[in-house]
Amino acid sequence: MASSFKALTLGAHTSTAGGLHHALLQGKEIGANTVQIFTSNQRQWKGRLLTKEILDLWHQTLTEVSFDLIMSHASYLINLGSPSEETLQKSQEAFSKELDRCHQLKISYLNFHPGAAVGRSVEECLESIVKSLLQLEKQCQKGPTRLLLESTAGQGTTVGFSFEQLNYIISRVKDKLPIGVCIDTCHSFVAGYDLRSADSFEKVLDQFELIIGLKHLYAFHVNDSVKDLGSHVDRHAPLGEGKIGWPAFEFLITHQRTRHLPMYLETPGGVENWKKEITALKTIVDKLP
Repeated sequence: MASSFKALTLGAHTSTAGGLHHALLQGKEIGANTVQIFTSNQRQWKGRLLTKEILDLWHQTLTEVSFDLIMSHASYLINLGSPSEETLQKSQEAFSKELDRCHQLKISYLNFHPGAAVGRSVEECLESIVKSLLQLEKQCQKGPTRLLLESTAGQGTTVGFSFEQLNYIISRVKDKLPIGVCIDTCHSFVAGYDLRSADSFEKVLDQFELIIGLKHLYAFHVNDSVKDLGSHVDRHAPLGEGKIGWPAFEFLITHQRTRHLPMYLETPGGVENWKKEITALKTIVDKLP
């Protein structure tokens, strides 16, 4: 059935085991039209060197699958707000190399966790993140990649869980860098933003518009939550099987303010679960008049 809505841009965080291009093939397997990947091992400081062979195979496969708006997820080790000079330097170097890889792969979005205070004030952490990002001004101009701050759960000393904190960063770098936000539905829910109904989700979008501006919202990580509203505990659940519930995701893919944005599943269950979730989301859109 034809829909009056623009086709979804929908994918998942697929595996690069066996080569970066395999993530694209796995995306095709699950019925996606985009993917999120790690361009390198997310648990190691040393990044992957992209050889001509790797790049040629990636771009050839990308042409074959015709995916758009590919997203990279930066290493979990990176903390651009670290109070440790050694960790901060490693983080800045690793982030710069990640951005280089994204440019080489012509990736649209580089998603990253803003950082963690680790014993310093939130304000000091946020200011360190701003300074770290501003160092990338010239490098950002060399490729197509936009940097996306991921909304966090606020677990431990992580920052970026409130719209005010995200806006602090964006307002200071937006005139120098291509920047934006990726809302993780699980993270924002456990950070205190109620997404459980159409009305409450609408109010969250209104808050985002007031504090940051929806023009800075570029993507969603689509995940349900094992833990409850405001718990600040990051535990993803399959869609409709957690504390957020299925109505939130129906709203997300049909509402005029969000339906056009790319969405990436990070739900547990792997390939078979992603196939089911993508099919279910597509079915909702296909049934619309």
